[in-house]
Formats: sequence, C-alpha cells, structure tokens
Amino acid sequence: MDGALAAVIAKLPPAPGIYRFRDATGRVLYLGRATVLRRRVASYWSDLRDRGHLAPMVAQVTGVEAVCCDSAHEAAWLERTLLTASLPPWNRTMGGQEHPVYIRLDPRPSKPGLSVTHVPSDAGEAVCFGPYLGGRRVRQAVRGLGRILPLAYTGTELRGTGLDIARARGLAEADRAYCAATISAVLRRQPEAVSEVRACLEKLRDRAAGVLAFELAGEINQELRALEWVTSPQRVTSMDAADFTASGWSGGILTSFIVRRGQVREWTQTRCPEAGATARVAGTPPGWVDFAQRNAELAAALASPAWQPLLRRGR
Repeated sequence: MDGALAAVIAKLPPAPGIYRFRDATGRVLYLGRATVLRRRVASYWSDLRDRGHLAPMVAQVTGVEAVCCDSAHEAAWLERTLLTASLPPWNRTMGGQEHPVYIRLDPRPSKPGLSVTHVPSDAGEAVCFGPYLGGRRVRQAVRGLGRILPLAYTGTELRGTGLDIARARGLAEADRAYCAATISAVLRRQPEAVSEVRACLEKLRDRAAGVLAFELAGEINQELRALEWVTSPQRVTSMDAADFTASGWSGGILTSFIVRRGQVREWTQTRCPEAGATARVAGTPPGWVDFAQRNAELAAALASPAWQPLLRRGR
C-alpha cells in the first residue's frame, strides 16, 4: 500500500458502512460492507486469508470511497441494493447472501402472535414491519420478544398446553393489548420500548448464567443481538415506495443517493461547484439531510489530491 492510499484509509471512520474500490481509470472494481470501515478496508493490504482471490484486484486499487451508515443492518441493506442494481467485476453475486423478511404482528383476539414472512401482507388488524435481512436472525429476535411479551398466550382460543402455559405465567386476555402495543413500539424503534425489552432479556440471561444454565443464557444472548439488528437505525430500504434523491455537498464533491421505490439504487460522487449543488441539496428529504451531509464530508475527506481527478460525472 502506498503512502497516499494509507493516508486515505486512515480517514475512514471506525463505524459500520460500505466501501468501494476504484482503479486508475475511475472504474469501480469492488463493493463491500463492513462493521468497522477502517479496519475492514485496511485488511485488504494485510492478510487476505480466505479472500486470496482478490489479490489481483487489490493491486489495481488507486482510490477508496465509503458511506458511513448508522448500523451494520443499514450497511448490509445498502450493499444489497447497490449490488442488485450493478455488479462490479470483482463481486461474485448480485445482492448478497441474506434474504429479506418481514415481521407480521397479528393482535386479533382469536390467535394473536408474531410471525416471520417473506411477503408483506397486512390483513385486517395485522401489521407488517421491515424489511429485515436474514431470516434466522429475525426469527431469533421474534423469540426474544416472545419471552418478554408473550402475545401468543393471550388469545381467546387457547386450549390444552397453551392454556396451561398462559395460566402458569399469569397471563389473561387483558394483557393482549399491552403486549401488542409494546411489540409494535419496539418494532417501530421507539427507544424507551427497545430499552425496556432489552433490559428484561439481559436480566433473564444473567439469571440463567447465575444458575449455570449456560445454553439458555447463550440463546438469550443471541436473541439480544438479533433484537439489536432488528431495531437498529435503517433508512436505505423501506416499504415506502417513494422516489427521491438525497444529496450533500462538501469540498467540491456532490454526494447523492438515488432512491427508487423506497430503496437506494445508486450512490454517486461527482465534482460540482457549490452553486451547482445548492438546489440538489435543498431538495433532500428532512430525514436524509444528516446522512447525506455526513457522507458528503466523508467523500471530501477521502478524495486526496491524487484521487480527485478520477471522480467522474455520473459515477
């Protein structure tokens, strides 16, 4: 790694996000995601381990670009949507390995409960939340919610073992509204509700570990991590089918995220005078202003003098 590239990598934040490598012609070679951007990108110039097939690509890299995300889940979604829209030559698969799923909350008295589905479908009082990536992880989050908010045991048609469990846990039909409302608040990422459920799960985990029930403690810990995945900030993919462009400007670079049908389909960084960027930045939806501006500033920081000439309009 030459000194100029090392200096650029040192400017990457220790935060989740995505990154892409360009060659000397400005062509995108590879796009990936990271839990810690700086560490992940630097690893390409140390020990590639099971990524040895990328060594020829690394030798061609002359520039790095990145987007800093608010969570690992958001980074995973952004990588997926961008790879679905365009596959760089050194990426192997369109989209990614995780599959999109939704959580369906059914509060109806007869059979209330939570389920994981691949297709969002609101019927009657049922509501879908998401989308989320990774069915296994999302099912773990649902199990964790069920430990604390056992909505399924508040129905009017419980029989046999289900009814016995409800009685043993002191549940009644009157608890259904509370469970449904709190689950809904958690899935809407309301901080107080998320913190309350997390605290309850942590208490159960610690109690299990205290009586040497380490397998149970491990299961609950996985549910805690899954709940964090589901409730972490994530804006780059939604069920809202809106079309818009979110832009930020810094240091002569306009950074834009083109959203189509609720998904970021393209990420561009172009050289642009401030006067030419004003209208684009002003048209950014309020909920995207901080995200777009933060990443415009990151783009300017990463664009070293040697790299700036490679910025191409529309790339």
